[in-house]
Parts: sequence; structure tokens; C-alpha cells
Amino acid sequence: MRVLYERCCGLDVHKKTVVACALLTQPNGQVQKLVRTFAATTGGLLALADWLSSLQVTHIAMESTGIFWRPVFNVLEEGHSIILVNAQHMKAVPGRKTDVKDSEWLADLLRHGLLKASFIPTKPTRDLRDLVRYRKTLVYERTKEINRLQKVLETANIKLASVVSDVLGKSGRSMLAALIEGASDAEALADLARGSLRGKLPQLQEALQGRVEPHHRVLLQQLFAHITFLEDSIQRLQQDIDQRLSPFEEAMQLLLSIPGIQEITAAAILGEIGSDMSRFPSAKHLASWAGVCPGNKQSGGKRLSGKTTKGNARLRAALAEVVWSISHMKDNYLSAQYHRLARRLGKPKAVMAVAHSVLVIVYHVLRDHKPYSDLGADYFDSLDKERLARQSIRRLEALGFAVTVAAQEVIA
Repeated sequence: MRVLYERCCGLDVHKKTVVACALLTQPNGQVQKLVRTFAATTGGLLALADWLSSLQVTHIAMESTGIFWRPVFNVLEEGHSIILVNAQHMKAVPGRKTDVKDSEWLADLLRHGLLKASFIPTKPTRDLRDLVRYRKTLVYERTKEINRLQKVLETANIKLASVVSDVLGKSGRSMLAALIEGASDAEALADLARGSLRGKLPQLQEALQGRVEPHHRVLLQQLFAHITFLEDSIQRLQQDIDQRLSPFEEAMQLLLSIPGIQEITAAAILGEIGSDMSRFPSAKHLASWAGVCPGNKQSGGKRLSGKTTKGNARLRAALAEVVWSISHMKDNYLSAQYHRLARRLGKPKAVMAVAHSVLVIVYHVLRDHKPYSDLGADYFDSLDKERLARQSIRRLEALGFAVTVAAQEVIA
């Protein structure tokens, strides 16, 4: 079998140790195998880097084992070509299994070019990704706490959510603060309403007649304080994200030209795929990596399954949010595509199909450095006018009308 990399190394990464197996091809064709174990600490990884440099190793392969590969990659990124491998894409020969055998198997596959590298964004993109993902985690946690707070209000017979659309709006926060302080008079609590909500004072008074006990106030105080803390944390984190987005200013403007994409979602997309589309040979490769295209499983000339792959769950979620926003629009190509597919296939499949279209658009605007140009809401109607005319005629005839169709003369 042809040897692609003459001086390569396979790393079996663990929480505490890293087992390295270097395969060095000699001028006479013989292979020298060197195996060493290093600590996973920074000092141990620096020693590993020095050892690889002394052996003149050019290519390194390792499995994407949880989060443990990140410190190794951070230290070895400069000066080496690293291939991160999905563990599902490589299986060792059945038999005895040890860390040394795993590293040797990795090195042997790498030596012959049989490993498929995973996509690893650049360091600025990885830093942005970490911040954006953590912001999303804080948003999820805030939503959970708000739901817990509403459950406490329900157990205290306070039906505030039935009248107020946002329990944590200005009026809702004033009422919650008063409840926590010990207020119990429904009229006094309802009088804290502001703006248009004052037109619902009778409903508010009825909703605020509850049985708030001391333990309810303790829970409300803790939940309200935690929600406030999470909101402050999200705001501070957003400021850091904005600073990290300065190198991606052009890419942000390009993404914002796509319907349904707002600044937060654009930052999430850039955090997952970056702005350099040369990493993906085509839009199809990006869609496959993200998991928003049909799967490919065939045997004996038959297609067995078209189920989508898991792909990048964070990117899929961001695209689904974009499609949900598009579904409430009626004046662009993507919204027309969604409503057209939702009537025929149902909403879940329509969301996935339009998410694929959005990602293809993202790929092209970032690759070509040109903003999105919409095809228009009537694009699909213009594709097949005869079919649309037949459908309209059938609907009118079903209602009892006699329909005569004549082509309209176009006056030059």
C-alpha cells in the first residue's frame, strides 16, 4: 500500500495521559516505530511537542475524544498538520485492545492516507463559538427559571400569566417585587400595572387574589434573583461576543442580508462554520456536515433510508430558528418555499428543507462575498404558470363557476 506520510504519529488521548506512536519511514523502506506516554498537562504536552519536533514528524492524527483533544490540539496546532478523526469512522482490527495498539493503528492509517479529517475552525472562530454556545446555555437556563417561577405563582393561586403576556415585563417585575416584599392586597398589586396593561385592572385584580405563603415568597425571591443574575451575565457575555465579532464584520453584514437572520443568529452561524468557505468543497458538503440534507444509504441498487444525519446540532438549531422566523413572513422566496412545502409535506419536513436552502445561501454569500439577492415571493408561480392556471380553474369549477381562460395580450 502506498505511503503518503513518511514521518507521522498517532495519538491516543485520555484525560490524564497521551500515548504517542511515531512511525518513521527509513530510506531503505523499513519502518521505525517509537512509542512514548506523556502526561496530559501543559508541561507534558510541551514535552510531546518537543519530542515530535526532534523526530521531524509532519502529520499527527488523533480521535475526537470528548473535550480532551482540545488541549492537545491547542499546543500542537502550530508547526504540525493535525488530523482530527471521528471515532466512528475508524475501527481497529478486532482482538486485543490497548492504548499503544490504538495509537499504532491511528499512525498506520494516517501513514497510508486512510483517515478522513474532521472540520476544525480557526482559533478566532473557535473562541467565538465557545462564547456563543455558552450564551445559548444561559438563555436556556433563564427560560427554565422563568418556567419555575410561573409554576410557583400557580401553586400560590396567582394567575398573573393568564393576563400578562410577559410576566417579567416592567409591570410583572413590579408586582413580583411587591409579592416578595409581603404585599397581598390584589388591588394594590394590580395598581402597579403600567401602560396599556392598566386597561385590564379588573382582570389583574382577580388574577392576583391568591394564597401566597412564606415559602412561596422564599422561592420567588431566589428565582427572581437568579433570573436577574442570568440576565446580567447574558448582557456582559454579549458585550464580549460583540468584541470578538470585529474580524467578522463583513461576514456579519452578508449574513444579515438573508431574511430571518438576526445578529445573534448570525454570530451563532459564524461560530459554527466560520467565514472561510474554502474549507468545504461545495455547498453540498457543508449541508452534509451540518446534517440538513437527506442521508445516503443504498444496497443492491435500492435506497434503504433517507434519514438525515445528526450533523452539527447547534447549527441545525440555529437554522431552525431562522426558518421559524421565515415562516411568519410572506414577501420573499424562502417564505414562499416554506408555505409551499408545509402544505404538501408538513411543517417538520418543510423546516428541514428550508434550513437546507438557508445554509446553501449562507455558503454562497460567504464564498462570493456578495449579499443575498431574493428571487421574490412569486418565483414558484412563475416557474409553472400552466399548472397554476389548471389548479385555479379546478377550484373555481368546484365552486360551481364556468371558467373560460384567454391569454392577455401584451402591449409593447
